[in-house]
Amino acid sequence: MNTTLFFGLLAFSLVSAFTPGPNNLLALAQGANFGYRKTLPHVFGVGFGFAFMLFLMGAGLGKLFEAFPAAYEILHWGALAYLVFLAWKIANSKGFHTAGPESGTEAGRAEGSENAAADSKPITFFGSAAFQWINPKAWVAAITLVTTFTDPASYWLSLVVAGAANVAIAISAVSSWALFGTIVKKWLSDSRRFKIFNWSMAIILLVSVVPSVLKGR
Repeated sequence: MNTTLFFGLLAFSLVSAFTPGPNNLLALAQGANFGYRKTLPHVFGVGFGFAFMLFLMGAGLGKLFEAFPAAYEILHWGALAYLVFLAWKIANSKGFHTAGPESGTEAGRAEGSENAAADSKPITFFGSAAFQWINPKAWVAAITLVTTFTDPASYWLSLVVAGAANVAIAISAVSSWALFGTIVKKWLSDSRRFKIFNWSMAIILLVSVVPSVLKGR
């Protein structure tokens, strides 16, 4: 891979990874609800999940879906159902607002934390990795990287470089959004703001994949 192609790859990946999208919106919501540490499985799931998707696309998965469109439809609509489930979880998350009967006491706060953990859980590593298959932004990025930023003279090497670069960039980007979520967490200490925030994140998440539904695939 020549230098010009490599820097073009970095520029595209940085813009694609740091701008708003489903992965970053989920990180923002989870950071605000559960804190940074508990959002890390999502952060790493995005990075490695996208890299895995990129390698499969580079190995010809797109052609396989063209040959067997029913397989894509099953994957696509199953993933959409999972996304609706994620949006529902965000909208109904109690996060750090769940409290015990004596919420003003240490025991009440401890019980509240246990109830919150039981009622609402952050997305797992594998759940986040699987989510890449419904994320329209991930599809566009993967297709663009494979078709535009790989070198025919050293195809597999350039694919590995693209995958490694995007693992690092995606983890940095999603991590930044998760940290921002922890910053706004203080502002969300008001239960009404907290509820509005979660419902807004859920709605925006659903709206972000409308193009994927409308294109009929």
